Amino acid sequence: MTNKRLKVIGLLLLCTVCGHTQENMNRFIDQLMSRMTLDEKIGQLNLCVEGGFVAGENKGETSANSKEERIAHGEIGGLFGMRGAGRIREWQRIAVEKSRLKIPLLFGLDIIHGYDVTFPIPLALASTWDMEMIEKVARVSALEASSDGVCWAFSPMVDICRDARWGRIAESAGEDPYLGAQIAKAWVKGYQTDNNLSRRDNIMACVKHFALYGAAESGRDYNTVDMSRQRAFNEYMLPYQAAIEQGVGSVMASFNEFEGIPATGNKYLMDEVLRKLWKFNGLLVSDYTGVMEMKNHGVGDELTVSALALQAGINMDMCSEYYSLFLKEALHKGLITEKDIDTNCRYVLEAKYKLGLFEDPYRYCDENLAKKRLGKATTVDLARQAAQKSIVLLKNEHQLLPLQKNMHIALIGPMGARKNDMIGTWGGWSEIVKPISLFEGLEAAVIPHGGSVTYAEGSWLLDDKKLEETIVGSNMGFTTSNGNIHKVHEREEAEMIAEALEKAREADVVIAALGENINMNGEGTSRSNPSIPEPQKHLLKALFQTGKPIVLVTFTGRPLVLSWEEKHIPAILNAWFPGVAAGNALADIIFGDVNPCGKLTVSFPRNVGQIPIYYNHKNTGRPVDSDFAPYVRFKSNYIDTPNAPLYPFGYGLSYTNFEYSNVTLSTNQMRKGDVVTASINIRNTGKRKGKETVQLYIHDVYSTSTRPVMELKGFKQVELEPDESTSVEFQISEDMLKYYNHQLEYVCEPGDFEIMIGPDTRNVKKSVITFK
Repeated sequence: MTNKRLKVIGLLLLCTVCGHTQENMNRFIDQLMSRMTLDEKIGQLNLCVEGGFVAGENKGETSANSKEERIAHGEIGGLFGMRGAGRIREWQRIAVEKSRLKIPLLFGLDIIHGYDVTFPIPLALASTWDMEMIEKVARVSALEASSDGVCWAFSPMVDICRDARWGRIAESAGEDPYLGAQIAKAWVKGYQTDNNLSRRDNIMACVKHFALYGAAESGRDYNTVDMSRQRAFNEYMLPYQAAIEQGVGSVMASFNEFEGIPATGNKYLMDEVLRKLWKFNGLLVSDYTGVMEMKNHGVGDELTVSALALQAGINMDMCSEYYSLFLKEALHKGLITEKDIDTNCRYVLEAKYKLGLFEDPYRYCDENLAKKRLGKATTVDLARQAAQKSIVLLKNEHQLLPLQKNMHIALIGPMGARKNDMIGTWGGWSEIVKPISLFEGLEAAVIPHGGSVTYAEGSWLLDDKKLEETIVGSNMGFTTSNGNIHKVHEREEAEMIAEALEKAREADVVIAALGENINMNGEGTSRSNPSIPEPQKHLLKALFQTGKPIVLVTFTGRPLVLSWEEKHIPAILNAWFPGVAAGNALADIIFGDVNPCGKLTVSFPRNVGQIPIYYNHKNTGRPVDSDFAPYVRFKSNYIDTPNAPLYPFGYGLSYTNFEYSNVTLSTNQMRKGDVVTASINIRNTGKRKGKETVQLYIHDVYSTSTRPVMELKGFKQVELEPDESTSVEFQISEDMLKYYNHQLEYVCEPGDFEIMIGPDTRNVKKSVITFK
């Protein structure tokens, strides 16, 4: 490092950054903070948006000064919402060359499922049940971002969600805390390899949203959450805790309230749980205008909510500017102390130190490296593999799939040829690598084999023209639509259906591409009725009347209500939003080049009245004999539908079949410290090589607090040739039998535990262990 660089970045502070030990960091930050004014300390707590990104009501600038002037005056600690090594370098230059103390900025971005190369949405990636794949996705995303100026990813989102109406279920791993915890760890490992944030190719992960955001009432975004602490710890907290234990560098507070206090100002969550119980020592940031929004929650005025957030431990205020506006006045009125400001400022400076920004503030801005890393062919190939593994085969009557490549195919539906919609929510960063539509993927597959594909849009996306104009005329978080704008309702519905039917009658088979578009899921997109929209249903029912074989491909960021479709359509593929390689990956599955192996991590409801629906529910005092039992009065059931979901958690078909033996236990008795081996034989009874995800569930039969009917405790993937078999073993430890009792003690109580192994929650083989 040159003397000139040392002067530029302000290392005349009597200490060196070299040697990233805790002692060196503390010495460096002590020296730095001793030179900082109160205004400069408050400035470090201010995280501002840049680059036209919008995700709420931005308070805006606190003064007439430009952002450049404010950075030069030390009034801003970080920026987010933009990308580009050259652009970010210029902002950093202002901070380290024009500000008094040369403190570098943090640069963050919502890297939700890829940076430039967009992978399947997180809910789809969860459906792979492939932790190695998810870690690879995070790793290549970190490689791309870290070369292009970004050092902080607002990911992973690990909220447990059981309500298909909530749009942000698309960003989650689904409804199960154990699986969610494994996925949380994989994301963090990929972003922060070896938890060494000073590595040039690592970025700081941010687990979100703490806490319980996925349990928003009625599935309405930003809504309240009300549950006991016992339920929170047993059913929702594990993924956050797993990310902390994995070493995640930062945590983002959630929008919802908990126990009557908004999470952003909730000292129990942020201090007692995160800091004291889980020993988290990283950076804590609010969500977009989360500090300001506490005023709408009704817990205080501007001064009060700013003080609440600071004292709860929110180190950085994202976008609301309330810290900049009100902390000095709150200090003068005795609502906070200067020690409160110092404590929060230290966490911000520590994050910058750990990331190596004091050594080299431009270390993530390498335009030549970005050119080499962004959009690499190997990354696109990984995106294709991830999409293949995430697609879930829901139905395949009479083995309609896979199709032959010499067939004449009619691709019908509004999702059949739209490229940008393939990337799903939070996919707006793709610039170099563009998505491939289903139409393009099908054509590339069949034309060399003498097949053909014709296309008809067939229907409007939505009935409501104005709503559809809004939906197609925006893109999550961005002022531009990235090519997604198109005119709507230019043709009559009957005319579009007639054209589609003509093409269908001329084809050997129909592929109906229906569902949601890019802006119908994600943040701020709650749906009261998560089903295929009515115009598209009209189209599908008309296609059904032709008698042609139909393959339905659903594009969605949430579980859809598909009861009519399940009854009438012979083959259904749930594609989710597969990312940039969508068309090719779907063609790989449709024509059998790849055998589907995706498994649901969310239950699909039969109708909206079942929502929220999830497999790991508790029993009642008046249970029905089975989830499929007919209606019985004075039992816990519905008059008009079974309790069972349409498609259960863990479900997913293959082009082959797997046969499970009975469960064998090494012993039926277990004592403290023992480990019991549960094994089962799996055989491929079909004619194709296939991959199966074998799932282990446990049920605590009797306990001092009620327990779920079954809980996922392990899973393993096996790949078998036709007629090949293998034994799959699970080691069951005492810890797998534990839960948080009413006193929030983590305990294993004596009694019987059902051990269940199978391909999904509906089809399991059982045995029993007695813990003494």
